Amino acid sequence: MSESPVEKPEHPGLTIGISGPARRSLAHRLITLALRLHGARTHFIRPGSKVDVSLLDGLVLSGGTHVHPSRYGQTPQVTARYDPRRDETDVRLLSRAEELNIPVLGICRGAQFINIFRGGSLCQNVTPLRVNTRHRPLLLPLQTVRVVSDSRLGEVMRSPVIGANRIHSQSIKKLGTHLRVVAVDNDSFVQAIENTRGQWLMGIQWHPEYLLYHSGHRRIFSHFVQAAEDRKLIRLDEPVDAAGEDNGNAAQNGR
Repeated sequence: MSESPVEKPEHPGLTIGISGPARRSLAHRLITLALRLHGARTHFIRPGSKVDVSLLDGLVLSGGTHVHPSRYGQTPQVTARYDPRRDETDVRLLSRAEELNIPVLGICRGAQFINIFRGGSLCQNVTPLRVNTRHRPLLLPLQTVRVVSDSRLGEVMRSPVIGANRIHSQSIKKLGTHLRVVAVDNDSFVQAIENTRGQWLMGIQWHPEYLLYHSGHRRIFSHFVQAAEDRKLIRLDEPVDAAGEDNGNAAQNGR
């Protein structure tokens, strides 16, 4: 059986890849809307996709199924849906994005996957561990989140305390390499992480795409798109190697 051809994004200009499941949900359509509101084109990436990451200017790892615990050295402790093919695709996307210094935004599962990719782990079920909060789904921004002021997220949200939604049942446990925690909830579960060096990399545990009516959550997408635009300008000035690929290490656009 021949290998499927490499996918190329259809749109010229600034193009953001959105990694997701085989079928797009409302959340993925809202992410697309959020990015297009700020001038970006989008390319949806399904599990098993051979998309050429060098043609992307940014990458969003969206929410969805749980990451298989074997990825962080555990066995399944909860009943959940897993998508190993998507896990494999996200590893390839993150690896290539890191090589090329392409900005990455992780949302819910995406934030957890970034942490796992960097060698961290997850708590598979936070429900029995909650003390100060009730564990129930919150689509509205009724969860209190404390943000580190001296962080990229702090600059974006412009407040040390914000409201966020909560749809997840897992949480970051052991923090991955070269990451920092920049937001927690009232039970001190991690709500956001950022890269400490190199590429623009942020993971958000909540779903800002459902909160586009709130200026702070919209700014998460606008700052990400701005980072992609900045990186694109840098890449246009970078030398091209013999294979025709950008030298992703020629410049750093990190904090």
